[in-house]
Amino acid sequence: VQLQASGGGLVQAGGSLRLSCTSSGSFASVDYMDWFRQAPGKQREYVGTILRTGMTNYADSVKGRFTISRDNAQRTVYLQMNNLKPEDTAIYYCRSSANTWGQGTKVTVSS
Repeated sequence: VQLQASGGGLVQAGGSLRLSCTSSGSFASVDYMDWFRQAPGKQREYVGTILRTGMTNYADSVKGRFTISRDNAQRTVYLQMNNLKPEDTAIYYCRSSANTWGQGTKVTVSS
């Protein structure tokens, strides 16, 4: 099973983007899916999680601005990012509970 992340791009501060993470196989039985990000020169950091139940958890830095959802029929997890800030600039990665990582998608937020 592979994960394909997409949806990154360049956006102005205050704007929105929606990232997608699509599995090559079914993930209806996957316990959870995570999003991480890595800014230039910094360590990878946790963004959020969606459980198979649909429950979500977020890092304090994105809480209230980012929303994770999943569509089992499309085998896709989404990261809706609103009110983006320059400090959100990073490469965003998805990861399954089987410790499979997507290749990353770059998000750049200009001030």
